[in-house]
Amino acid sequence: MSNQEDICAKFNADYSPCNGTDKLGIALETIGKLPVNGLRQVAENGTCGWYIWCGEKWTDDPDFFKPLHVSHINDYLPQIEPYLALPPGHRFLIAVGYEDVWKDSELIGI
Repeated sequence: MSNQEDICAKFNADYSPCNGTDKLGIALETIGKLPVNGLRQVAENGTCGWYIWCGEKWTDDPDFFKPLHVSHINDYLPQIEPYLALPPGHRFLIAVGYEDVWKDSELIGI
């Protein structure tokens, strides 16, 4: 099993991998802060639905997230790659020695 399959199995989630050519939204200016956060909405318009930011602050600034091809995530945050096959409606929060994954139905309109 891949690391992604292991994470999905660990959290009893369907395996829903991203295509490497799909884009995710990433707050590049926040890289280096902790914790690392991710949430996955329904994919649309060539995106995989993931939004990634670091630190405790989220902003609604339209320039907060920048598009990045999934295939390049390991250049920025290799530690999150195992979580990217969690299906839409999931979130994760990771830090040194800490990991939390949960389902958030509001992300997919349920």
